[in-house]
Amino acid sequence: MDTTTPFVYGKLAVLDNFTNRKKEVNKLITNFNSNINTILISPRRLGKSSLVFYSAKKASELHKELRFCFIDMFNVRTEEQFYQLLAQEIVQATANKVEGIVDLVKKFLGSFIPKVSFNPTAESSFQLGLDWKEVKKNPDEILNLSEKIAEKKNFKFVICIDEFQNLSNFENPLAFQKKLRSNWQKHQLTSYCLFGSKRHMLIDVFTNSAMPFYKFGDIIFLQKIKKEDWIPFIIKRFADTGKKIHEKQAAMVSELADCHPYYVQQLAQQTWLRTDKECTDEIVLRAFEDLIDQLSLLFQTRTDELSQTQVNLMEAVLNGEKQLSSQNVLLKYRLGTSANAIKARNALINKEIIDVEQKRVFFLDPMYKHWLQKVYFKI
Repeated sequence: MDTTTPFVYGKLAVLDNFTNRKKEVNKLITNFNSNINTILISPRRLGKSSLVFYSAKKASELHKELRFCFIDMFNVRTEEQFYQLLAQEIVQATANKVEGIVDLVKKFLGSFIPKVSFNPTAESSFQLGLDWKEVKKNPDEILNLSEKIAEKKNFKFVICIDEFQNLSNFENPLAFQKKLRSNWQKHQLTSYCLFGSKRHMLIDVFTNSAMPFYKFGDIIFLQKIKKEDWIPFIIKRFADTGKKIHEKQAAMVSELADCHPYYVQQLAQQTWLRTDKECTDEIVLRAFEDLIDQLSLLFQTRTDELSQTQVNLMEAVLNGEKQLSSQNVLLKYRLGTSANAIKARNALINKEIIDVEQKRVFFLDPMYKHWLQKVYFKI
């Protein structure tokens, strides 16, 4: 019997760990091969990165001329860091041997006085250093690097950028966006897959007609995976390791985690660990309560950092209040003025605790919602 934990969370889900999303995968593969820019938007932990990596792998198998660059902007805070990372990943995706990397850097980045250092334990692993003073003189050379290489090498690039909204941290983000758009919109052999988790920021970047990236590409709003897709996945992963879970218990796992990919995988893992041979309702419920207990300190800390008005507003949302600025709600939950309620709501949105969609206010983290209901407020 295979004793390896069959559920993955907190890192990329690949191969058998990847769950369904056939429609989204097919859409991305088509866009990648058709040179269509794609914008992927969803809250955190819904599996954007796993979806992009999985789709890129499948697209590469189908279309050998495709080359993928993956850039994570989570820790990128300046234009200099962005150009450095972009250039390095483009080179990395193009050449995989020391000689090829050096030749490519000399040919296409020579004017930036490049420095290349290699990892002695991994031939294709390297660090690229560029003279920032030279880069500032002509940054367009780096922004068009993939297009120039693609023309010479006769293939197509797809540049995938995670946490794209972090460019708002740059010194002059609007000017930088204009610079990117003016170059990237001309590309014929390079397309872009831009994604991130700050939904409202990304919607503004890509749907506001006053913004440079307005109508830049195909926008996909990633939804949760349906329960009907989770059930066979959970059953199979149990069976793969010689354990058994019935459809009822697999449905319980997905329902208790509100079909949230990260938490379904986590709860399924905790359930699997507690199952000797065959899963029962009691095992699922015990795993769920243990998981909530495990997360309690984190949730308590998160709640302690909020203002009293923000906490009161969360209670109103949990109780199903629709008109958060009505006089009745303001008085009942001690929210002060309607302006205070709106300010608290916006603060919770910015903290990625709640979100609003078609006037519906909802919690992004289903486990935090459950903890607030059953432990903190005891609703």
